[in-house]
Amino acid sequence: MDPMKLYFDVRDIFRAPRLALSGKKVIILMQANLVGYTVYWVLNYLGAAAHGMAFSDTWAAYGLYPCVLSLDSLSGIACVLYWIGVAFWFYAISLGATAVSRVTYKQLKGDEFYSGGDAWSYVKKHWHPVVFSSISLGLILAFLFFLAAIFGLVGKIPYVGEFLFVLPYLLYFFGSVFTIYTGIVFLVALVYTPAIVGTYEEDTMGTVWHNFSITWGQPWRIILYHGALVPVLVLGAYFFSHAWISGYGLINAVFSHEWLMGSKLLNIVGWATQAVHPGALCSLLGNTCSICIACCAGCGSLLTSSGVALSATELVAAFILAVFLFLLIVSVVSYTMAVLSVGETLMFIIFKKRSDDDNLLERKDEEELDEEEEDDNFSLDDDEFDDDSDTNTGAGEEGSTNEADQDDSETEDNP
Repeated sequence: MDPMKLYFDVRDIFRAPRLALSGKKVIILMQANLVGYTVYWVLNYLGAAAHGMAFSDTWAAYGLYPCVLSLDSLSGIACVLYWIGVAFWFYAISLGATAVSRVTYKQLKGDEFYSGGDAWSYVKKHWHPVVFSSISLGLILAFLFFLAAIFGLVGKIPYVGEFLFVLPYLLYFFGSVFTIYTGIVFLVALVYTPAIVGTYEEDTMGTVWHNFSITWGQPWRIILYHGALVPVLVLGAYFFSHAWISGYGLINAVFSHEWLMGSKLLNIVGWATQAVHPGALCSLLGNTCSICIACCAGCGSLLTSSGVALSATELVAAFILAVFLFLLIVSVVSYTMAVLSVGETLMFIIFKKRSDDDNLLERKDEEELDEEEEDDNFSLDDDEFDDDSDTNTGAGEEGSTNEADQDDSETEDNP
């Protein structure tokens, strides 16, 4: 198939919600989120245990969402575990975003059959720059601050220190400006690295260079394009989540009729919804985000529980339903991330076209080159097989001719 026609300007950004509305992309990010969330949840509960909280108390306070744990009240080991969990979850999402970026890139090139398994295989081969690009930039920042601390200590030397501070002041000044610039590049890398690796197949050094290049050469486009992406991302998440809430409400309205399941459904759904409903997150985010207020209000209006103790079978059914409802919540979050990932991929493709006149959709990627190489090798093997067949055929004919001549001579000698 032919590549998708792009405008290579801000108009392409508005395609992100539609391109992200793909089960393939949502499932990829659901897988990444579930793996990252599981590790994050376990480490947070271990941190709470190290802080002296019993599991039952932690579950009663935070349930499935321990991210609202107060860092000020945690001990050192608990904070370390918390931030390890955060970092692991972030890089799991980054790897998932790289896979989504790869699928989007292939889709834009006209390959609609590029699967999630192919994308994960690609990520398995190219995970190093996704992880180490931001770490490299972080180490650069740490080194610059370390140098600043060393020069600050030198400045404390009596009588000489003030001159050692004043004389190389311009060096300190430009070093400070470069540090601020590197910090901005670090933030840009957190967003664009999956798109760079997913489309341009760069290594760690190349990815870092592209992040510096984008930050220096495309600052206004970064701001403008995100000004277009964020509103469509919010609208896409809003409509997607309310489609899920509407389906959930319709099921409850029909099955809870007294002629049908009635109070049994209220017991099961009420227990499951209260188990997975992120009430703590809603109370944390609801005051700052109008979309969160609307979504949390919609979820809260559907919470129905009769307060009756569940039977054993109802409890098992409620647990299974809670798993399904949790997966639906994860799918909403994953779709929102998919919109962001698709948008960043479109931005990077536009940036390369605008800055270098390099249309990545017309560029042969490594997988296409590998397929061509395999086809060439297959063709060479076929040619060798044909040559061997011709040689064997010739030898066979020659052998048959010699045998026929020998038979003729024997017939002449023995009439």
